Amino acid sequence: MIDVNELRKGVTFQIDDNLYRVLEYAHNKPGRGSATIRIKARDIRKGNTLDMTFISGDRVQDVRLDYHNVQYLYRDDNFFYFMDMETFEQPAIPNELVADSAGFLKENMEVKLTFFGEEPLDIELPTSVDLKVISAEASARGNTATGVTKVVVTDTGLKVQTPSFVNEGDTIRVDTRTGDYLTRV
Repeated sequence: MIDVNELRKGVTFQIDDNLYRVLEYAHNKPGRGSATIRIKARDIRKGNTLDMTFISGDRVQDVRLDYHNVQYLYRDDNFFYFMDMETFEQPAIPNELVADSAGFLKENMEVKLTFFGEEPLDIELPTSVDLKVISAEASARGNTATGVTKVVVTDTGLKVQTPSFVNEGDTIRVDTRTGDYLTRV
């Protein structure tokens, strides 16, 4: 158990079998009465965000999360398969957990998986990945008054807004946090 005063951004805790990660933290001490702690937290399993208020001195259950460096192997209709780099076990992660990151995953790519006991909770990607362009729209000539962009499709199926000079067959670097084009490699 930890005191709610120790809740800071990034801390994970448990209430009623639900896991929450703190996104924002605010401590309010009025002139009279006890202090209140307001946090914005994300339910890790469901993905929804909640505003919570605690009275100073309340306690919540802290949790221990395990992090494993894994290598992405392949996917099928229901699961993404990874290999633990230390134990060589191959955990199967449901599509719903990886859904937002699927366009950035390439075979043999190393990522970090977060586990609570035996339950996988989250996948952490590197900040950028290099992807090959397999399809690009044709650029319109003469329309150069402002930064002209076009949509390209990468080898993982991800659609990225890029400058007009990016062509089919090029390799581009994409930011995994925002999905934005960074540079041509």
